[in-house]
Amino acid sequence: MVIALFRHGLTEENKRKAYLGWRDSPLCTNSVNLSTDSRYDLYFSSDLPRCVETASILFPTNTLKLMPQLREMNFGQWEGKTYEDLKELLLYQRWLSDPLSYSPPGGESFEEFTQRVQKGWEKLTGEFLSGNNERCAIITHGGVIRYLLSKFAPGKNDFWSWQAPHEQGYELIFEREALRRGERCTLLREVPLTAKENG
Repeated sequence: MVIALFRHGLTEENKRKAYLGWRDSPLCTNSVNLSTDSRYDLYFSSDLPRCVETASILFPTNTLKLMPQLREMNFGQWEGKTYEDLKELLLYQRWLSDPLSYSPPGGESFEEFTQRVQKGWEKLTGEFLSGNNERCAIITHGGVIRYLLSKFAPGKNDFWSWQAPHEQGYELIFEREALRRGERCTLLREVPLTAKENG
């Protein structure tokens, strides 16, 4: 059983290094040219436009199942702001040093975020396992990918140890029963995205 994780394409706000959770931002020109030869039986996506658009670029002929549970963390009042904008705020400094104990004003705590994503994972894996499927793809956000890798990659690494680049996905390969039981996958491999040939 293969579950692939793809991050949405680079956005204008990502280029500015701004916090981009539930707000949205247009994809950069280069992101529109990404492609992959990989194909799957089912496609799940965050319902935010940057993920939906990325999915339509990578997998243009396939039906998407949109899931709000796969959204990025909600950064509340810090959405659209950069480190430079926020660095003088005491709460921001506390959040950076201890993100498990503090949360953005008007946003989600780390616990709320991970519980939401976990519920989404359980829902989509239930659907994946219920049919005659072998491969599915998830188009989502950096924080969601880092959480899922911390929970289900073969080797244990914490959330902050993982990278979720825009130009590469991951495939997690599970034994069917291990996936059903919520265990870690047996193999993790990178899936590079390539630029489309002109013409």
